[in-house]
Amino acid sequence: MKIKHMEADLFCVHCKEEVEHSITYVNEKIKCVECLECHHKMEINIDVNREFYKEIYKRIATKPERITKEYQADLSHFLFSLPVRVVSKPYRILKDINDSRKVIKGFKKNGS
Repeated sequence: MKIKHMEADLFCVHCKEEVEHSITYVNEKIKCVECLECHHKMEINIDVNREFYKEIYKRIATKPERITKEYQADLSHFLFSLPVRVVSKPYRILKDINDSRKVIKGFKKNGS
């Protein structure tokens, strides 16, 4: 699960002009938009647990297709890199889970 922050010039209804805003995304969905001038904040409720499960499901469901495309593109590279990837996969999964747990914990701490 990924959190991204962007800044954009948007029209603020409180400032009555176009000013810079901070936009926070959780997995490509807008979570929060905050005016950087008046600090008015608009939060959108996102069920982070549901987003986490959707992300995991998508990754599992598309894995066969991704592997097929990869070996069709370059079989020798695929076979050469396979042993390293098999060994490193548990560590990569653990890193992803820990990153996602931090995101979920941050949202639960904030009460969102």
